[in-house]
Amino acid sequence: MSEEAHDVGGAAVAAPPMNRMVVAVLAMGGFFVALYLFSHNLGLGGPIVCGVGDCATVQSSRYATLGPVPVSAIGVLGYVVLLALSFTGLQPKHRESRMIGGLLLVGSLGGGLFSAYLTYLEAFVIQAWCQYCVASAIIIALIFVASIPEVARLRRGS
Repeated sequence: MSEEAHDVGGAAVAAPPMNRMVVAVLAMGGFFVALYLFSHNLGLGGPIVCGVGDCATVQSSRYATLGPVPVSAIGVLGYVVLLALSFTGLQPKHRESRMIGGLLLVGSLGGGLFSAYLTYLEAFVIQAWCQYCVASAIIIALIFVASIPEVARLRRGS
């Protein structure tokens, strides 16, 4: 039996993909960062607490929403989707799923590109930084890096 398999009831079962576990943990962290900002957008958390940067300026800018939808709500939804995909991809029957692998890769790339655009806006348009937005940008970048092993899974097929 290889190092990547476990004996469960006499049958060898492939170990859960480590990268999907990493995505799950990071997505939970990103979810809580986005949820904090979203609760602020809803007026549930009082004034935003920002030890570094100028979160209030960023959160009150016209770029903090897409139409009527707060960017933080998009973040909450995106992290929930990535979390659900990674949890599903940890289940034995989905561990080699090309579809889940592709969705994780595309979702993290899309989130990363959107976050890069928002970071550009902070730096060059708003000219203010939000520590939570920067944290979210780092988290989604790490999720993308953790999703790169899915390329091999996509090539192998299932």
